[in-house]
Amino acid sequence: MTPRERFLKVLNFEKPDDRLPMVEWAPWWDKTMERWKGEGLPAGMTWEESLRHFGLDPLLMINGSAISSECPRPSSYGAPIITDEKSYQEIKQYLYTDSIIENMKRTAMALKEKHDKGEVIIRLWLDGYFWFPRTLFGIENHFYAFYDYPELMHRINNDLAEFNIRVIEELFSILVPDMVGFAEDMSYNHGSMLSYKLFKEFLIPYYQRVIPCIKKYGVKVFVDSDGDITGMIPWLQEAGIEGVYPLERQAGVDIVRIRREYPGFLLMGGYDKMVMSKGEKEMRAEFERLLPVMKSGGYIPSVDHQTPPEVSLDNYRMYIALFKEYAERVVREE
Repeated sequence: MTPRERFLKVLNFEKPDDRLPMVEWAPWWDKTMERWKGEGLPAGMTWEESLRHFGLDPLLMINGSAISSECPRPSSYGAPIITDEKSYQEIKQYLYTDSIIENMKRTAMALKEKHDKGEVIIRLWLDGYFWFPRTLFGIENHFYAFYDYPELMHRINNDLAEFNIRVIEELFSILVPDMVGFAEDMSYNHGSMLSYKLFKEFLIPYYQRVIPCIKKYGVKVFVDSDGDITGMIPWLQEAGIEGVYPLERQAGVDIVRIRREYPGFLLMGGYDKMVMSKGEKEMRAEFERLLPVMKSGGYIPSVDHQTPPEVSLDNYRMYIALFKEYAERVVREE
């Protein structure tokens, strides 16, 4: 089977003919790659080439972010770009631009032939309705903005929804991606960063405008949120979201529990990156933990975030060998 065929089969709760998809949804840390090059990994590979080097199914991203590269950057991580309506209006020239759309379309055209042949899997990145205002307001000011600038928050998310719909219409006319992931990061290790009341008021209306535009093409819709997203799953389902990633084990996510409580919800990630530096025994035990969910369908196994630099090249190759073993085992066993 092609990588794309495997991926779509699993998203439809069907069993591939040969094995489950083997993907890395997020790039390795730069320090991880530096270490591996020192341990013999060939230099100069592209992201796709590095995935193929390890025998992974290439999962590639088309970036539909609403912020252009010309947009002023925050003074530090988490600092604000805007503070009020006036400053939002001033930077709008750098948001939702034609150049973003054209760059995205060029990327899609370059990938179209391989995607049509099933050689690559494509996920579309869209800015989400928690993530995007936070990027503009900055981490701390964003939480106050729900109360201090509610009209501006709605204006921003309305503008973003219109842009996301345009991205969908223009991209899908070239190629239809295999999944869409809304960037959100709205949970941490104790659960959601916002209340259901705020989620319902400030996020759900915009999801419910945009998601039908995606679903009419039969494309599955995910949210990308670090931390423990478990308690938010009913909220996401109400919004029309069909799946979530990366399911970080260190944040307390229990993927077996999620599958038991939400049997039709799609999952991606979940493999505890913290065991990968410890050796074969620990890595195998982690696959054993995930095996019932792997067998249940609707689950794309993957490291639950970027593989950290503590993982040696030999250990990563061991992880890949075990991944293949269990990906094939799921198909063989009833």
